[in-house]
Amino acid sequence: MIYCVEDDKNIRDLVVYALRTGGFAAEGFPDAESFYAELKKANPELVLLDIMLPSEDGMSVLARLKSRKETKAIPVVMLTAKAAEYDKVQGLDLGADDYIVKPFGVMELLARVRAVLRRSGAIEEAEHKLAAGGIVLDLESHQSFAEDKEIELTYKEFELLQYLLENRGIVLSREKLLKAIWGYDFEGETRTVDVHIGNLRQKLGACGNQIETVRGIGYRIGGEK
Repeated sequence: MIYCVEDDKNIRDLVVYALRTGGFAAEGFPDAESFYAELKKANPELVLLDIMLPSEDGMSVLARLKSRKETKAIPVVMLTAKAAEYDKVQGLDLGADDYIVKPFGVMELLARVRAVLRRSGAIEEAEHKLAAGGIVLDLESHQSFAEDKEIELTYKEFELLQYLLENRGIVLSREKLLKAIWGYDFEGETRTVDVHIGNLRQKLGACGNQIETVRGIGYRIGGEK
């Protein structure tokens, strides 16, 4: 899980969407208070932190994270419009792992996030998970989550969702899904795929709209809406 602390809603939503599309579980917070509240529940694998926040600025948040035994090891990437060398040096001296200046490119952001996670060793855990738009599959434990709530899937439902996530952004025909999940010798009709997609959407709740119907072809997840 990656936490993004950013008071600008447009930027925060963009970063969270980019991270989820890139295969990471991510949540956004508008201020230090909401971020601290979530920290009491669970530590993230990485924090993207803006400097200019309401009530408590990002440098103060960074200093607090690095001063506490429970959070000092969490990698932190500063994500800010403050481009002065002094600000960069201050952030790095306080323990930031990287410093990205706005405006930034999404691909650069994802590349630098992966680089920091590799250095911290967290990328190995991330590689055992598939994620998109609040949906997370843990391939090792065979658990599935929608907006951090565990959901119960049948074996075939899990396989189908896994295949969609592994081919994120690609339109998959009903025939291809049928062959991939049920096998070449399966004699059922493509209606079987539609039924399982419907069940998945229902179980995923609000996250079910991540599975997009491409009229006349099939389905995809993580495509452009």
